[in-house]
Amino acid sequence: MNHKAIYALYDNVVSIDDTQGAMDKDGNSVTINMDNVNAWVDPEAYKYKRQREYPSIEEQLDKIYHDGIDAWKVVIKATKDKYPKE
Repeated sequence: MNHKAIYALYDNVVSIDDTQGAMDKDGNSVTINMDNVNAWVDPEAYKYKRQREYPSIEEQLDKIYHDGIDAWKVVIKATKDKYPKE
């Protein structure tokens, strides 16, 4: 179950339990449309993709030291262009 999608789509959900499902603040069950949950796209997904692809901080600092800030910007921009903000 995609908890992040449920919280994003259902602002009345305050907790999600694998046995009882989604609950509101009063402990009432909230009916979840799983088609909507499965279709939901995380608007911050680009951040996670970028994080996996960026060089390590050590490699980035080494790039800046040896090749300058402009060369570093080229490396970083390639990843930003590959995974733009949506």
